Amino acid sequence: MPRKLTVVLVTAVLVGGVGAVPVRADAPGPPGVDGAGSGERPDARAALLPSSSTIGKLRFTSTTRLAPGVVFKTFETTGIGGPVLGDLLDVDLRSPGVSMGLLHPPNVAARQTVSGMADAQRALAGVNGDFFNISETRPGVVPTGASSGPEVDAGGPLKGAVPDGQRFGPALPPGTSAEDVIGIGADRRGHLGRLHLTGTVRAGTARIPVRGLNQYALPVGSAGAFTDEWGSVSRRRSVCGTDTARNDPCSTNTAEVTVRRGVVTKVADEIGAGAIPDDTTVLVGREDGADALRKLRPGDRVRIGYRFTGPMKFRFAIGGFPVLRDGEPLAGLDPKGPAPRTAAGVSRDGRRMYLVVADGRSERSAGLTVAELAALLDEAGADDAVNLDGGGSSTFVTRSGGRSVVRNEPSDGRERAVANGIGVFLHSARP
Repeated sequence: MPRKLTVVLVTAVLVGGVGAVPVRADAPGPPGVDGAGSGERPDARAALLPSSSTIGKLRFTSTTRLAPGVVFKTFETTGIGGPVLGDLLDVDLRSPGVSMGLLHPPNVAARQTVSGMADAQRALAGVNGDFFNISETRPGVVPTGASSGPEVDAGGPLKGAVPDGQRFGPALPPGTSAEDVIGIGADRRGHLGRLHLTGTVRAGTARIPVRGLNQYALPVGSAGAFTDEWGSVSRRRSVCGTDTARNDPCSTNTAEVTVRRGVVTKVADEIGAGAIPDDTTVLVGREDGADALRKLRPGDRVRIGYRFTGPMKFRFAIGGFPVLRDGEPLAGLDPKGPAPRTAAGVSRDGRRMYLVVADGRSERSAGLTVAELAALLDEAGADDAVNLDGGGSSTFVTRSGGRSVVRNEPSDGRERAVANGIGVFLHSARP
C-alpha cells in the first residue's frame, strides 16, 4: 500500500476511564511471569519442540455480526504444539458509524483490564495492546505499567517509544523497532508505520533536545518530557537501564526541572513522583541531558515542543512489532513458544483491520509461535500485521447486554490488567 512521509504535530490530549489498577512497587506481576507479559515466559514444551512457521487448515467455527461491517468469528487450527482455538474480529473501515481507536487507562502509567477499558470508553469490542513495564528488578524502583511503544489517540501523541533494549516482549525481527506501530491514518485506512519523537526545549539561546514523552525509559544521555497524562507514578524508572540492557543500574547523574506555564519553577537532582498539573511539564534528564537541564534556573522562560515524525499522520496508533509485510512473514521471527498471542493486521488496501487472539497453555489450545501467528494472519486476509502482547495479557472482549464480556480463555485464568488496547467503536456510542 502507498506510504508517504508526513509529520504529526503534538497536541495536548486528555484521557479518561475508570477502574484503573494503580501501579505499586509492592505489586509484583502474576506468578511465573518474567516481566514480559508474553510468550517469553519459560515453557517446558518450548524446549522440546522445533520452530514452526506454518499452521494447519484455518477453520471458522462461528460467525456473528456485531454491527454493520464488524464481524466476530471463532476459529480453530493447529500449530507445532497441537490444537489452537481463537477469536478474530474483521472490521470494514469503510462502514459508516464504525471507527477504531486506542483503549487506555486514565493515565499512561497505569494498568486496567481490557473489559474495564472497553466499558469505560463504551467500545463495541477490543483486544489487549502493546507490551509494557510490568515488573522491576531494582529495589525501590516502581514498575510503571506504561507501554513500550508509541501511543497516538484522537490524532495526538500520548507517549513515545523506549529504546529497543528497554522494551519487553519477544526478540525483535531484524529491521524492526520499538517505534513501530499499527493504526488508522487520517485517510481512514489501516497502516503500519514508525513514529520517532523529536523535540526541543528552548531557553534563551540554549537548545536541549527532547528525546522522550511519558515513557518509562529515556535514551542514555537524553532529556524527556512528562505531562499530566503520565499520572502520579514515580518517574525514576525513566533513568534506569541503558539503550541495550533493560536491567542495568539506574543513572547516578540525573536532573528534573518543573515548568509551569512556560516558566521554570524548580530544578532538582532527584527524580520525583506525584500527579502533574495540566498546566505543567516535568523535564527529566540523565547524563548529558541532566547536565543541560541543570543549567536552567527558577524564573527562566522556556518553550517546550515535540512531535512525531513518521510515514503518515495517524489518528490512532499503538506499538507492536511487524510480523507480516506485503503478505510475507518477516525473516528472523522469534521461534520460542507456542504461547497465547494477540495480533492486529490490515488488508492490502488498508480498508479492513483484523484483531486476533489465539489461546494457549492449555489442553484445549496450545498457542502459536510468532512465525505461526504471521501465517495465521496471512490466511485470515491480512497483508501487513504486528504482534502485540501475549501470554496472560491476551484478551478478546465484545459488548453484550451493556457490558464487555471476555470471549477467550486468558491463560492466567482471569483477565490481566494491561497498558492499553485496540477498540472498535460505534460513533453514536463513544464519549
